[in-house]
Amino acid sequence: MENITVSWIGAVIGIIIAVVLIMKKMNPLYSLAFGAIIGSLLGGANLSETVTILVSGTQSVMGTVVRVLAAGIFAGIMMESGAAIAIARTIVAKMGVKFAIVALAIATMVITGVGVFIPVAVLIVSPIAIEIGKETGISKLALLLAMSGGGKAGNIISPNPNTIAAAGGFDVELSSVMMFGFVPALVGLVMAILLASLIKGKGPKVTAKDYQEEDENLTYPSFAKSIVAPIIAIILLMVGPIGSLLGIQVLANISIDSLYVLPIAGVIGLVAMKQKKEMLNYMTSGLNRMTPTILVLIGAGTIGGVITASDLSTQVVAFINNSGVSGTLLAPLSGILMGAATASTSTGVILASGSFGQAILEMGVVPIAAAVMVHTGATVIDHLPHGTYFHVTGDSMNLSMKERFRIVGYETLVGLSMTIVATLLYGF
Repeated sequence: MENITVSWIGAVIGIIIAVVLIMKKMNPLYSLAFGAIIGSLLGGANLSETVTILVSGTQSVMGTVVRVLAAGIFAGIMMESGAAIAIARTIVAKMGVKFAIVALAIATMVITGVGVFIPVAVLIVSPIAIEIGKETGISKLALLLAMSGGGKAGNIISPNPNTIAAAGGFDVELSSVMMFGFVPALVGLVMAILLASLIKGKGPKVTAKDYQEEDENLTYPSFAKSIVAPIIAIILLMVGPIGSLLGIQVLANISIDSLYVLPIAGVIGLVAMKQKKEMLNYMTSGLNRMTPTILVLIGAGTIGGVITASDLSTQVVAFINNSGVSGTLLAPLSGILMGAATASTSTGVILASGSFGQAILEMGVVPIAAAVMVHTGATVIDHLPHGTYFHVTGDSMNLSMKERFRIVGYETLVGLSMTIVATLLYGF
């Protein structure tokens, strides 16, 4: 691999081909792999060298893949056990109808923050939102905006695949990415609440066809038992970073990888909820949910191999230096562009860090700052219609495509607020 060099033009063409195919609804794995093959060949590699480049690229993402598999165990347990629903219902019940929008935003933020995928988090909270809409008359647009904005805030501080990819892309601790994303997440949460409050009277209201009576036979674990797994995970992940911040060397030296933390926390939580007999079922469900993300990671690895074999990062640095634009802005802008192109936070982070990561670091940006800026940037326009999130969340509130489109701009403002804060705090 050391002696294989391809033209940066080929790498760029490969990226463009991959993005276009993704937007055309082709499977992301095949889109990325096909772009990588064409990019390598156009960049000057022969057939044999192209295979070597692709294999080398996929090998580079295996560390992230293993951690995502571990996260699947935790996520499966939180979702299938009913713990996530129990946490959401408790938050909304405690805050009451008066603070309904705040409660929905916080509930979705917390559910996403503890490791549940953002579209699944919205699906979990949406029945509660519909109940609130029926009782208060708040529009479905405002309710969905509160959940979506809260989910975006929770997504940048969670042990989800996107955060794992951001950490892996810049070789920093997952816990550090989560911790450094906390302040931007709070800003995003506040922005979501404010914007949802502004439009609570606009758009369609909840009607009888939206409301479904809940099965009375369904039971959920208590709130106290439901939060055992998330609390253990957070404590174990944060021991080292907190020790470093406080200057306590004993704690700072404790570094437990998410590969261990998430499965251990999930299993302990399952025992606390007295559902250990379901362990294999929940783990299987979680791993199945992670399969699409893992395939995207492998595909991103192939295109990453092409970029690594090219001089693209050198060309990008030279262009930025000649243009006079701050190199720091490359991090959030790459996240925004890739997130928009793929309509996915995790895929956007993977492509941004793989395509521009080296160039960002060569501009003098600290790795953790680069990771957080790319990560928040990927949340700005990751909710477009060529991705699944747009449709899943719209369907959760029974919105037409035209109605769902009405809050896209507001969601963008939520992501943008987090990106601006992250850039100001860590980029400059």
